[in-house]
Amino acid sequence: MRHLWVIVATIFVVPAALQALSAGCQSAEPELRVLSYNIHHAEGVDGKLDLQRIAQVIQSVRPDIVALQEVDSTVKRSGNVDQAAELGRLTGMQHLFGGNIELQGGQYGNAILAKGTITKSTNHRLPNIDNGEQRGILDATITLPGRTLRVLATHFDHRRDPRERMQSIEMANSLVTKTPAEPTLLVGDLNAEFESDVLKRATSVWQLTNRERMPTIPVKQPERQIDFVLTYPAGAWRVKEVKVLDESIASDHRPIFVVLE
Repeated sequence: MRHLWVIVATIFVVPAALQALSAGCQSAEPELRVLSYNIHHAEGVDGKLDLQRIAQVIQSVRPDIVALQEVDSTVKRSGNVDQAAELGRLTGMQHLFGGNIELQGGQYGNAILAKGTITKSTNHRLPNIDNGEQRGILDATITLPGRTLRVLATHFDHRRDPRERMQSIEMANSLVTKTPAEPTLLVGDLNAEFESDVLKRATSVWQLTNRERMPTIPVKQPERQIDFVLTYPAGAWRVKEVKVLDESIASDHRPIFVVLE
């Protein structure tokens, strides 16, 4: 009789365990695959202008969200191509462009590619000190299956004086702290190194996805990290993977790739 009870209990316990396991799998948060890439208007270190090559780099990691810097839109030097639109076509992703500088009959700025739907967007002009290159933050709300998030794609000033970068990060901080908290990414070329005061100010609001320095430039033998993916608010994201892609020809920066939950 005792043996019979063990068999009956096993019959009922196993399906219950399977149901619990199934429920746990269904409730797991989906991954979010994010890439930041300064594409140098698709001109590689070999001097070739090649958007197809940039698209292949992007597709190699199957991203959901891509933030691109140094993107041309109908600029003479890059064949009057709308680069964001063409990269969207080549990758099968939606595209968004934010022009910040008038250049050779077109514009130069930042772009976002997304697998989801871009539902709204604003291109914020960043502070400009001493008539430097005008920079911006491309601010987009993106809907993906099962979630909506905000992406701030940017490219900060490159000059040695950090004042403009510091004002730029203050503006990026205010864009999220002065509005109701929502899952947000700050992605791009900050032209600030891992140990800089600009990054310290950034991490007073945002969380870096990499805990140790991961160099992205110079492209042949990277020594410095100036390209980043940051998350907001604290505790809303879990980092599963961060890596700098082993690509040293297509642009003068290496892309940084992050997988989040």
